[in-house]
Amino acid sequence: MQIGKTAQKAGVSKQSLQYYLMVGLLEPTCVTPSGRRMFDNAAVERIRLIQKLNKSGYPLRAIRELFMERENPEKGKK
Repeated sequence: MQIGKTAQKAGVSKQSLQYYLMVGLLEPTCVTPSGRRMFDNAAVERIRLIQKLNKSGYPLRAIRELFMERENPEKGKK
């Protein structure tokens, strides 16, 4: 799905989705040869999770750090 359809399906604005991309909360599933960013249903679920956490009081910075820890559990361990 393209950005507009993904945002609509996730219940956020296109601007919010673009912001999530910019700050590293979300990455496109793939990028077409023409440069269009495409997303799958897992991205929609991640956006919904971001929204739920943010509405629960977590700042976006903390949400990003949680995702980074989850995706790279060894990062930061010595």
